Formats: sequence, C-alpha cells, structure tokens
Amino acid sequence: MDEQVAWIPFVTMERFMIDVFKGVGVPEEDARVCADVLITADKWGIDSHGIGRLKTIYYDRIKDGIQFPVTKFEVVREGPTTAVVDGHHGMGQVIAKKSMEMAIEKARRYGMGMVVVRNSTHFGICGYYLKMAVDAGMIGMVGTNARPSIAPTFGVENMLGTNPLTFGFPTDEEFPFLLDCATSVSQRGKIEVYARAGKPLPPGWVIDEQGNSMTDAEEVLAALVKGTAALAPLGGLGEETAGYKGYGYATVVEVLSAALQGGAFLKQLTGFDEEGRKVPYRLGHFFMAINIEAFTELEAFKKCAGEIMRQLRASKKAPGQERIYTAGEKEYLAWLELKDKGVPVGKRLQEEMLAMRDDLGLTQYRFSFEEGA
Repeated sequence: MDEQVAWIPFVTMERFMIDVFKGVGVPEEDARVCADVLITADKWGIDSHGIGRLKTIYYDRIKDGIQFPVTKFEVVREGPTTAVVDGHHGMGQVIAKKSMEMAIEKARRYGMGMVVVRNSTHFGICGYYLKMAVDAGMIGMVGTNARPSIAPTFGVENMLGTNPLTFGFPTDEEFPFLLDCATSVSQRGKIEVYARAGKPLPPGWVIDEQGNSMTDAEEVLAALVKGTAALAPLGGLGEETAGYKGYGYATVVEVLSAALQGGAFLKQLTGFDEEGRKVPYRLGHFFMAINIEAFTELEAFKKCAGEIMRQLRASKKAPGQERIYTAGEKEYLAWLELKDKGVPVGKRLQEEMLAMRDDLGLTQYRFSFEEGA
C-alpha cells in the first residue's frame, strides 16, 4: 500500500465523522446514524463509500445549502404494507434507515413491506439497509436512482444513474448474502478512488461523446458532471457482451425510484438548475422487506441458502484461480483483516480531514499523519 497511507482506528474515525456531521448542524442522534453508515462501508473495505465521501458528498453539499442537516421525514401516504415518504432533502442515511425500519415492521405484521422515498439525498451503501432486514430474519431489497451517469445501449449520453439493484438474505454461515452493486460496469465512487490514487481507469468503463474510451479518472469525473462522458452499463457497450441487461436493470431501478413516489428522474437529478446553479438532487429510493417466516421456517431457509453458497464456492475453479466467492464474503473477510488496523487514509483524504477539522474548530483531533504527531 502507498507509504503515504495512514491507518486511523475505527473508533477515532467514527467519532470524528460524528463531530463533523454535528459541526455542520446534523442533530447528534442523526449524526451517529450517518457516521455509522459511513464507518460500516470502511469496515467492509468499501473505500468508495466511507470517509472518502464525507467531505465531497455530505459536508460540501450541506455547506452549499443543497442538502439539509435537519431531516424532515414525512409519510405522505401509507397502507398496511406500503408507504410513501418525502425526505425534504434531509440526510439520506436517516431517511433510509427510518424507511427500512418501516418496511421491516410492516413485513413483521403482514409478511411483506415496501417503502418508497422521494426528495432524498445520497444514503451511502445499500448493504447497510439490507443488513437491517437480514438481522430481522428477512430478505431485503433496496434500490436508488442517482445523478445521470450511464448511457443507454447504443447511446453516448449519460442518462441513468449508477442505480444499484441490491438484495440481502440470511444464511447459516458467519456472514449473510449481500449483493450490493451498481448497474454500471463501475461507479463514481470507485472512479473517485482511482482519482485520489492518481491511477488510470481500465478501458471500457467510461466513454466520451464519440464513444471512445476515457481512462483519466480526474477528467472523467469532470466530464460526468458536464454530461460529456458516460459509464458503460453492466455487460459493457453494445449487445455482444449483453450491456442491454445492465441498461435494463438500471431502468427498472429508475422507475421504482421515481414513478411510485412521484419523484424526479434522469436529467432532473443533475444537481443543477437551468441556469447552472446548484440545487438539491431529489433522489428516490425503495426499500422492501420480506418476512421469511411467512413462507417457511427461518432456520430451514438459512440452512438451504447456506448450502447453496457452499456448493457454489466448492465448484470447479478456473485454471490459476484459488478461490470462488459468494456475495458478502469479501466484505466479511475485509472486516477480519481491517478490524485491528482501522481505516486506510491516503494523502488527499488526509487533506480533506484536516480541512474539515480546521474549518469546524475540532481542535481535539490530532492525527498520526500530521507532522510532529
């Protein structure tokens, strides 16, 4: 790993993030929720969605006035198994956690629950909310739309967000099945990781307006905002490698994140108005919880699901490959490796942490990467 990387203990990093959120006006209870979602990403080795997103996605947007630190969670329509929520541009993590709690409670009473959200903001990793359902002995399904990034098959304009379509369920193993991934070949957060590291992107991830591959991560991030670059959908470009499947799934997520809740979609999610001024992103989400015991005994389900995972991992491996993984396993292994080390923080993130600390006057923090520390 880069010698400029510093390791920050999880407890220190989580406390720092709580204080940063509080420093920009997020109430303490909500700040703890937001920090918990981010630190969970870091614990699972998902460095695209942890401390790496604190400044650019949350801190800066609150400072810019396009995301509100105090969350107004409004239930605008509700039935026994359903609800529609307006998040009023508050903290996405708070909105998402409350929404999944509602879905779980409905599923506990009626077998299934679904809550959809409009006017929300970035909520971090879907896996956090999937795990809530799993811990309740349920199947979880979560999706969200996002800023335009993906080009439709045979197109070059970024129209759809990275739009994750995610699933989680319990098994009888030490970790659950958690499938949390975008419907694009890659996603902005990973491109941000490449940019921070100064590394080129793999060819085929991003195209320009002429359909040519782009590999400069900094250039790509700027072009995505301008609308002059687009991510390839899952499966890649064209039909030969079935890119239309990723395009189709991204469209499913867009519809379920906008049409049911009367929310915004596609180019309405750029974060800019017609005059180029920054405005709230107006994201939409959906959360589903399915009570397994409405169908079968929980332990029987977990045993069957676990056996499916074990047989998959035990299947014949490709030449030169040592291991087959199932969804959720790598995150579990990352936690086992990182739990005694903490969060790896590169040079650019170090600078962002110091900028937030100094701006908010959080003088109680002095980090190991500082001179003289």
